[in-house]
Amino acid sequence: MELLIMAYACKTSSAKSIVGVIPYLPYSKQCKMRKRGCIVSKLLAKMMCTSGLSHIITMDLHQKEIQGFFDCPVDNLRASPFLLQYIQESIPDYRNSVIVARNPGSAKKATSYAERLRLGIAVIHGEQKESEADEVDGRNSPPTLPKSRTMDVSGGVPIHPAKEKPPINVVGDVGGRIAIMVDDMIDDVQSFVAAAEVLKDRGAYKIYVLATHGLLSQDAPRLIEDSAIDVVVVTNTIPHEIQKMQCHKIKTIDISILLAEAIRRIHNKESMSYLFKNVTLED
Repeated sequence: MELLIMAYACKTSSAKSIVGVIPYLPYSKQCKMRKRGCIVSKLLAKMMCTSGLSHIITMDLHQKEIQGFFDCPVDNLRASPFLLQYIQESIPDYRNSVIVARNPGSAKKATSYAERLRLGIAVIHGEQKESEADEVDGRNSPPTLPKSRTMDVSGGVPIHPAKEKPPINVVGDVGGRIAIMVDDMIDDVQSFVAAAEVLKDRGAYKIYVLATHGLLSQDAPRLIEDSAIDVVVVTNTIPHEIQKMQCHKIKTIDISILLAEAIRRIHNKESMSYLFKNVTLED
């Protein structure tokens, strides 16, 4: 709300252009329709554009398609070069590592990291959450009525069979190697902790977790401290100094130089292509 108020104040003061620098876009995970619910990212994008923002700089959106919600240009910067540099410089013997996707949905990002580092990939199968479309939110659509005016069709609509979780399995060899899990954000760490336990049982002797946005909500620091995870690496898109004091395993990478360069190029009307030069769509 403070961002919208400031943008609207600049708009009503006849500002030529208003650029919003939002390293972490709030509500970016709510970018799909769940049951008959609303798409919150679309609402947020509409509010930002209506308030007067003419350009958005953000980083590692949860889904790249969110850029289409905005009626203004959106530069979705990537933190992967910083994370790749950390792996190469700060992880001893990283050549003996394997990039791990904690669920099949993260396999695309893990594959991109593995190809750039010339490493193998492993996927944890059986720990993924249920699809958001299948989660019960307590509502019925259409609402239940005591008497229906509609005609009863013989046979009715087929009932969708319930999903059954497969047994936990790791597709790929992690025995005697360093496991590096990659994702775009770390919020609820329970899935990461469960994945780390599976990797430890399969023989991984060190486990890293790398992500762009470190939300680390609720009791995440305590869970990480007590887990099999050795190091959690996040960027400073979100302040997390308090969480770092609670857990010594959390490390921070500074990405301010990337945001500063983006702001400088937009201000001087220079090309932004350089910042996306070596970045593929898979990142």
